Amino acid sequence: MATQGFEIPTELREFADKSVEQARTAFGSFFSGALKTSEQLQNTGVNVQSTVHAAILKGIDHAQTNANATFDFTQKLVRARDFREAIELQSEYVKAQFATLQSQAKEYGALAQKTAH
Repeated sequence: MATQGFEIPTELREFADKSVEQARTAFGSFFSGALKTSEQLQNTGVNVQSTVHAAILKGIDHAQTNANATFDFTQKLVRARDFREAIELQSEYVKAQFATLQSQAKEYGALAQKTAH
């Protein structure tokens, strides 16, 4: 059974690529604002326990890491030459994200243990 060629039109690729970059920029602004807000809470004397503050910062860092991985994957996907390459990219992304999420969960576990002691 022969597979038909898979080709994304150049205009659609450019549009998708530009859209991903715009979304990446918007998320970057969001994360910068969240970080500034967190720092302001700490600097204005609001009584935020250090472990809660660390968890907030860790959450922001993890969200940014995961968003960047998704943006990178999306850009690679829209640049895929064929369906097989797209499936390979998807498999690599899922595998990498699973490992990342496991690592992030361990970090939260360690933070919870620190809080309990």
